[in-house]
Amino acid sequence: MAGSVNKVILIGNIGADPEVRRLENGGMLANFSMATSDVITDKVTGQKKELTDWHDIVTWGKLAEITEKYLRKGMKVYVEGKLKKRTWQDKSGNTRYTIEIIADDITMLSRNETISYDNMSKTAYSNEGAPNPPSKMSDLSPDPLDDTPF
Repeated sequence: MAGSVNKVILIGNIGADPEVRRLENGGMLANFSMATSDVITDKVTGQKKELTDWHDIVTWGKLAEITEKYLRKGMKVYVEGKLKKRTWQDKSGNTRYTIEIIADDITMLSRNETISYDNMSKTAYSNEGAPNPPSKMSDLSPDPLDDTPF
């Protein structure tokens, strides 16, 4: 064991269609923004507020190809990866920093409407034994103590 862990797991919605770049060495890079939200209760007013955080997601190689082909704005996705701090110079010569999530795995949690599911084999995806659709984040309790199973 290396003695340290750099692991990020996010579930959220894609903020814009992925941007894809092909590199001189033949490689591929895709990046997109992703929103995650928490619902909190304001202690003063008692009103519920939604707080949204934006994350920059980067994919490379085969995962970038999949990102380009299937991911679109608004889709709910599960992303697993690691944090990476990148340093760069702006046009004025100032040093800037960006924190990105370098994705190792992405799972689509919402249906991509551009894929033709009608052409897929009916036997492979029959209704019998089909999984339930993923639950909405809004259905989850904002207070983790509300639904404690014990």
